Amino acid sequence: MKASTLYRIAAVLLVLFALGHTLGYRETDPAWGLDATLASMRSIHFEIQGVTRTYWDFFTAPGFTVGVFYLFSAVLAWQLGGLGAATLAQLRTTAWAFALTFAAVTVLSALYLFAIPIVLSAATTICLAAAAWVSAAPRDA
Repeated sequence: MKASTLYRIAAVLLVLFALGHTLGYRETDPAWGLDATLASMRSIHFEIQGVTRTYWDFFTAPGFTVGVFYLFSAVLAWQLGGLGAATLAQLRTTAWAFALTFAAVTVLSALYLFAIPIVLSAATTICLAAAAWVSAAPRDA
């Protein structure tokens, strides 16, 4: 499979990852028994560096930040998919760093999360690593 196709598949997976994370990370099931904890996180206000915040704010901000980084990753993957073989070969360090980043996300997902993020991060890692491998050296035309 061509690197461009692999990067484009990774981009689509990353958009799905961003949407799922951004829309779903604050969802809870009443069966989990978190209502009192969440109410407390939302209701206890404190001042820090001149602004009033809650623990819910401290939970929400990194969650949305992760969604933004997934979207950025999708854009990066899509852009890499549009580059020529010679350019991709010059960006091999970036390509492998990108793949290794999502390998780490896969490990963290496996340690702390559940099936959907594990599968999405693993599939993204596979696409990014395969694209980095395929694009390591330019091919003769």
